[in-house]
Amino acid sequence: MALTPHVYWAQRHDDIYLRVELTDAQNISVKVHENVLRFRAQGRGAKGQNEYEFSLEFLLPVKPEISYKSTQRQVNITLQKEQRGWWEKLTVHERKPVFLAPDFDRWLDESDAEMEIQEREEKLKAKHGPDNAFDNPKLGFLFSYNLVQFLGFSWIFINMTVRLFIFGQDFLYDTFHSISKVMFFCQILASVEVLNAAFGVVRTRVLPSLIQVVGRNFILFIIFGSLEEMQNKPVVFFVFYLWSSIEIIRYPFYLLSYCDIEWKTLTWLRYTVWIPLYPLGVLAEAVAVIQAIPMFDETKLFSIPLPKPIGTSVSFSYILYIYLVLMVLGLYINFCHLYKLRMRRIHTKKKAT
Repeated sequence: MALTPHVYWAQRHDDIYLRVELTDAQNISVKVHENVLRFRAQGRGAKGQNEYEFSLEFLLPVKPEISYKSTQRQVNITLQKEQRGWWEKLTVHERKPVFLAPDFDRWLDESDAEMEIQEREEKLKAKHGPDNAFDNPKLGFLFSYNLVQFLGFSWIFINMTVRLFIFGQDFLYDTFHSISKVMFFCQILASVEVLNAAFGVVRTRVLPSLIQVVGRNFILFIIFGSLEEMQNKPVVFFVFYLWSSIEIIRYPFYLLSYCDIEWKTLTWLRYTVWIPLYPLGVLAEAVAVIQAIPMFDETKLFSIPLPKPIGTSVSFSYILYIYLVLMVLGLYINFCHLYKLRMRRIHTKKKAT
């Protein structure tokens, strides 16, 4: 009696990938008839050396041509979809077969698959004469934007570092008055990143960019900019320093990529340094919000007036409590997004080697 092997699957808009866990497979037979794939082979699987087989009835039609390759540990099968598109599931059945599971080594969601296609097209275009920041208007714009931001945040980082060494702890209480004008400029300019994502100028999702830009501007303009008492707090130094520490790595990484240059040290920093710095930056922002809450209660700044029969006003501090909860949610969304970018980079590097 034939046994069933473990089968893992992934998809792209045009292809279906199956990975059959079978060691030293022999007498392999893979056929597609009336949208049903039938597999049979002899090899060592979960039940030892035996004959293994399975069948899959696909959700939508596939082309009869099959490509498969047997390695010492598995059989890799590639099929082409009859029509380009994204399948919600692999088979027509309500429940997936017990032997079938996602192939997380190749798994991408639909948006990530689209980005993979764009990257492939750009690499193909590069072989026939790559566009760079000097002969392509879009790349020229992105290069100029990232250069300006890099210079701005570099000035902030270097200025704060030098002043800290010269003035010591006293500078912690004077950070806002010394640095805020350049930080205002850089953070207002950062709104361009949301527009770039929304209009497809860059291959990134809108939500992570929106969360970061809105969150930072809220801290900068509402918490620090509107409360003079907050402008003398040491937390301003830590927020500004952590923001600039991240950006002096991120922006030059993009600059070099637009020139088709990779500096391995910078690439490693880009995909590693955010792991400690990003949560620390959010923590510093949360401390600033918590310190500002009693100040908003006392000054009644931004309080929401209510009709006389109901009461006087609603303190802005209630909004800040809600904002603290949203910060945690935003941290999770952005952290997942950045972690996915890091893992995709590692996976791409492994495939290249």
